[in-house]
Amino acid sequence: MAEFRIWSDDFPINGFMPKAQECNDKSFGVDGDGGNLSPALQWEAPPEDTKSFALTVYDPDAPTGSGFWHWVVVNLPADTRSLPLGAGKADGSLLPAGAIQVRNDYGTQGFGGAAPPRGDKPHRYIFRLHALKVDRLPITPDATNAVARFMTHLNEVDSTTYTGLYELK
Repeated sequence: MAEFRIWSDDFPINGFMPKAQECNDKSFGVDGDGGNLSPALQWEAPPEDTKSFALTVYDPDAPTGSGFWHWVVVNLPADTRSLPLGAGKADGSLLPAGAIQVRNDYGTQGFGGAAPPRGDKPHRYIFRLHALKVDRLPITPDATNAVARFMTHLNEVDSTTYTGLYELK
């Protein structure tokens, strides 16, 4: 039996993400000028009782005292096995029907690209796919990402991770 796993062909596991995943929104004081695109992701072999998925992207190395949440998506249908490059657009148009993106720690909807402080050590970006035991989490796009993550963990059957690195030199 195959192991539940997630991966991206855009960068190797524990390897550096390309500039396409770098934040480019200067309104946050970010020094980057990348594409601000979520990477293409694929996954396989979720638990048999999976009824939906949630996806989170977290930087535990952000100098906040509590890390930084770059993307939180819930209510991905159980038959979903991939997301295309840029699926984290704010309008959600590249996500499967019914999926919801809640605000990231930038305060925006969708994927917020990597933006570690220039000259800091490489930061880890942990893409965690959560297999859930419910068809839908009872939240709206206005929910905080903390509430979405709480509901995700409360309903999790299993999860798998894929980590990328990024630094601004």
